[in-house]
Amino acid sequence: MATIAFIGLGNMGSPMVVNLLKAGHRVQVYDLQPEAVRRAAGQGATPAASAAEAVQQAELVITMLQSGTQVDSLYVSGPDPLFDHLAAGTLVIDCSTIDAATARATAAQAMTHGLEFIDAPVSGGVAGAEAGTLTFIVGGSETQFAEAKPVLQQMGKQVLHAGEHGAGQVAKACNNMLLAVQMAGTCEALNMGINNGLDPKVLSEIIKQSSGNNWVLQLYNPVPGVMDKVPASRGYRGGFQVKLMCKDLNLAMELSRDSGSPVPMGSAARALFNLHQVAGCDELDFSSLLTLFQSSERGE
Repeated sequence: MATIAFIGLGNMGSPMVVNLLKAGHRVQVYDLQPEAVRRAAGQGATPAASAAEAVQQAELVITMLQSGTQVDSLYVSGPDPLFDHLAAGTLVIDCSTIDAATARATAAQAMTHGLEFIDAPVSGGVAGAEAGTLTFIVGGSETQFAEAKPVLQQMGKQVLHAGEHGAGQVAKACNNMLLAVQMAGTCEALNMGINNGLDPKVLSEIIKQSSGNNWVLQLYNPVPGVMDKVPASRGYRGGFQVKLMCKDLNLAMELSRDSGSPVPMGSAARALFNLHQVAGCDELDFSSLLTLFQSSERGE
């Protein structure tokens, strides 16, 4: 088994660490929040006081951060760049969802240090991270993909190679833009049915058996009480926060602009989620968008 450094212990990173520990790896962890490090240590991880300490003797580095700025600062441009602390040949897997340009630039910097870097953003949410059923979308060379795949399979069900560096981020942006459109449309349809006297459980089952079936209805119903163990049934807490969906939609809009790709549905979804965020719902799960439609009806 390997010695793995894992940096970034948020809603996704923490359960990913647990699955690596279950697979028998030594996992050295660091996060800016000391409490997150303590929780991981309680699960069997080895705590570190800094990112540089976490990567000591590590054969593999995994990061799960919130932005391209954080990734760049950690590895390249910060006061103590992590690339300076890694032995040549070390594989670095960044599972953050960031802009493709930063992923490509970081990979180029890794190469100058003799390091192997891939972008491997994930799909599947907190439930997938906990269950070890995430989908990893990898950007990097064929050789790097083959090297990373075995450890990624210990945290996920699907490990897909999107292409060269940055391709994982492009594919993830496309996926999350479509997810936002699906969630917005599903919330809209279910809300209309509820307002016309339909039971949301019954309506959800009807649509699931019809042409409107989608991932949201299958696994992430936004109406409280319709589905167990989803954020909607625990006050929209946990899961994928609205502020993170807004971040991902902004990344998609940048790709749209740079490639000249029309995205009218994606733009509409971004406008809805931005409205929801500025209404004070940034920390709630993105399925709470349903409440935006409900509050509009009440004139709030």
